[in-house]
Amino acid sequence: MPTGRRAQAGFTYIGLLLLVALFGLASVGAARILASTERAERETELLFVGEQFRLAIRSYLQSGVSAGQYPKTLDDLLLDQRYATRQRHLRKIFVDPVTGKAEWGLVPAPEGGFMGVHSLSEREPMKRANFEPRDANFAAAAQVPQAPAGGSTQAVALDARGYSYRDWQFVYRPPGAATPRSPLM
Repeated sequence: MPTGRRAQAGFTYIGLLLLVALFGLASVGAARILASTERAERETELLFVGEQFRLAIRSYLQSGVSAGQYPKTLDDLLLDQRYATRQRHLRKIFVDPVTGKAEWGLVPAPEGGFMGVHSLSEREPMKRANFEPRDANFAAAAQVPQAPAGGSTQAVALDARGYSYRDWQFVYRPPGAATPRSPLM
């Protein structure tokens, strides 16, 4: 059995290995928290950008010579050709904070054109509840009804359906307009 300096050197080496292992675990934990925080910030930004599109669609629908008509393209929100002078409903086509691209899925309007936008990301959102009232349908899209053997309807796990950012549809419906049935029903 070693004694003296040699025994102390082994103890110091083991202590140093434990310290490096603890530092590595702390770094992994910090990286996970940072990634989670960044993802939550992107979701918050997506909610803001979606609301900007919703407001621009409302402005387009309520103004112009042909009020009541939905825009045909996103460019119609940038420069409304229905006016003799320059009219803008949106200052720019925002970049989707989740995909990093200025590409959006369009929600078709029954009368033609589009009535909303959604992200093209297939990633699953972290946020699943506590949305603003105008976005309450996002929480409803997170749950799929399933009829079990007993016959009653209950919600199943989100993973069974593949809930994604595509389910966050930022749609403008005029007050008094019939709300279309959810695609889940």
